[in-house]
Amino acid sequence: MTCVCPGEFWGILHPWCRDELLAWISIDPNVCFGQACIRGHRIWVSLVLDFLASGMSVQNVMAEYGIEEADVLACIAYGAEMARFADLSVSPDGHRPS
Repeated sequence: MTCVCPGEFWGILHPWCRDELLAWISIDPNVCFGQACIRGHRIWVSLVLDFLASGMSVQNVMAEYGIEEADVLACIAYGAEMARFADLSVSPDGHRPS
């Protein structure tokens, strides 16, 4: 199977392919209630994404949780995959309806 990397599409060279990054994510019903986690850790993908969304730098997330840059990129890749298939309603003013 040929790897399709968004960075390659835009002419940006990077060491990680989306499929390789997604392999770093684990979902096991017996670990962290089945939440998507960084493989080998009990760190939820959603936690990493929440910290990044709140303005925490990649370097600070890495230092706080003892993870590598590839772990953070894997979380972002997983979030991108979920966004492709999820139907999350957001109002025109940017707020989710109650």
